[in-house]
Amino acid sequence: MDYFYLLHGWLRSRLGRDERGATLVEYVLLVSMIAIAVIGAVVFLGSQISPKFNQAGSAISTASGP
Repeated sequence: MDYFYLLHGWLRSRLGRDERGATLVEYVLLVSMIAIAVIGAVVFLGSQISPKFNQAGSAISTASGP
């Protein structure tokens, strides 16, 4: 009878529900959603922001001088 109890405990520990990896999956999902949002923002606003970056780069270039 003790063997069945021992086997039951061992099987339960091996095949039972293990949630240790759930946090890693949640972090991966969160990072991937943030990456998708950033890529979407760059694609959507890229043509509108590009001239501003060019102006800022030109201003920095002329301000630093030779």
